[in-house]
Amino acid sequence: MGIIQEVQAAADRVQTKGTRERNIVLTVSCPVRSGIVAAISTYLAEQGCNIHDSAQFSDLANDRFFMRLSFSSEQGRDREALAEGFAGLARDLGMDFAFHDPGRKMKVAIMVGRFGHCLNDLLYRSRIGALPIEIVAVISNHLDYQKVVVNHDIPYYCVKVTKETKAGAEAEQMRILRESGAELVVLARYMQVLSDEMCTEMSGRIINIHHSFLPSFKGANPYKQAYERGVMLIGATAHYVTADLDEGPIIEQDVIRVTHAQSAADYVSLGRDVESQVLARAIHAHIHRRVFLNGNKTVVFPASPGEHASERMG
Repeated sequence: MGIIQEVQAAADRVQTKGTRERNIVLTVSCPVRSGIVAAISTYLAEQGCNIHDSAQFSDLANDRFFMRLSFSSEQGRDREALAEGFAGLARDLGMDFAFHDPGRKMKVAIMVGRFGHCLNDLLYRSRIGALPIEIVAVISNHLDYQKVVVNHDIPYYCVKVTKETKAGAEAEQMRILRESGAELVVLARYMQVLSDEMCTEMSGRIINIHHSFLPSFKGANPYKQAYERGVMLIGATAHYVTADLDEGPIIEQDVIRVTHAQSAADYVSLGRDVESQVLARAIHAHIHRRVFLNGNKTVVFPASPGEHASERMG
């Protein structure tokens, strides 16, 4: 065989291997017991899989084990086949598990009010690929951002909400979410309180951004209240939405230092930046299956090698 033929044969082998390999993410939670990691890794090895990244955590106080693995199936086994074979092991160990396709963009719906900084940030991150999501709908109770959303070729729905029409408006919102196939709902400063029924139906699938670490500053103008109290740190919290207002399991938080020399307007500007970054990081963790619900808290594993860390982008 000549040099040209050898090079071509090597290229064909690489191409064939790339076609055959499948990248997959496995998430697992179960009661704590010995041998879990060994059992999982042995199963994957027997299926011809190569583990690239693994993270695990045992919450001994609540008897709960959590694990996330990123691996490739060098024999081209698909997720359904792997899950079928894994089911017996999972049953024996009392596992909740799922095999995920990390290459598929999660379908996300955004709900927004009259503050557009988080919405605009998510549209930009999505457009440049820093946040690999498919935004399937934007829902608002105002028309403020209709033009910018439509210019991104994303459906925009204005659903007016009043005290008298709240139930009907939420029914319309749920219709949009179901028909759009939204897997995650992001409240990007959407200032309406969701019903207990909606929170229950979408449990673990709604992320909200809260303006501060400081729950004492509630209601209108929280940054003005913080300014008047002379706080030194302002921040933001992203959390899953529950029926308990702003008390759902926390996914991501951050703060920024402020000084006496800054104005209330500076607080607002800085606060908006922190909110946008914290929300993006929380979504990034959720779509990459790095967040596990653990009672009233979460377990959040760090980003795997190869995941584009959108949280590092300003």
